[in-house]
Amino acid sequence: MGDWEKTRNRRLEHGLAVPQSKAELLYAVEDGYGKLARDLVRVPETRAREMSLPGHKAETMMSPADLVAYLIGWNETVLSWHELRSRGIEPEFPAPGLTWNQLGDLAQRFYRDYADLSWPELLERFEQAKSGIVSLITGLSDEELYGEPWYGKYTAGRMIQFNTSSPYANARRRIRAWLREQSTTA
Repeated sequence: MGDWEKTRNRRLEHGLAVPQSKAELLYAVEDGYGKLARDLVRVPETRAREMSLPGHKAETMMSPADLVAYLIGWNETVLSWHELRSRGIEPEFPAPGLTWNQLGDLAQRFYRDYADLSWPELLERFEQAKSGIVSLITGLSDEELYGEPWYGKYTAGRMIQFNTSSPYANARRRIRAWLREQSTTA
């Protein structure tokens, strides 16, 4: 293995490289989810609905449960884009009735969509959504994922990564900071 391969592998292991293949994308999703899930189980169920994290929309707050709802929402949105395309229907991006400059509003929608689920139900739904993403990726070839643009200039693989493994890493940073803060105030 050459030096560039070792560097790329090291960067992938630490979530720093942008996946360029089906195998790398699967690794990024599974690894990112696994690390985040280990941190999420450390959140006490009694504190999961505390509005103590900066929200995805300016000047708003969210709870750890809202953060998980956001991830579920994006995972399920990605799955719906692919399901619609498989039926020959062009999806509305990013979501029906919203544009890309309204992502804060979309986050608020995701929080509301899953507000009735308990903390354990949210974690289970997140696992199911991630499993759906893994099945989607597994069912596509490298060519389908990275061979041509899927939305604008972005490949299907890049769009999946933008809305799954990248937000997993961001969420993990947020939840780890929240857990550290909670341990100093408890």
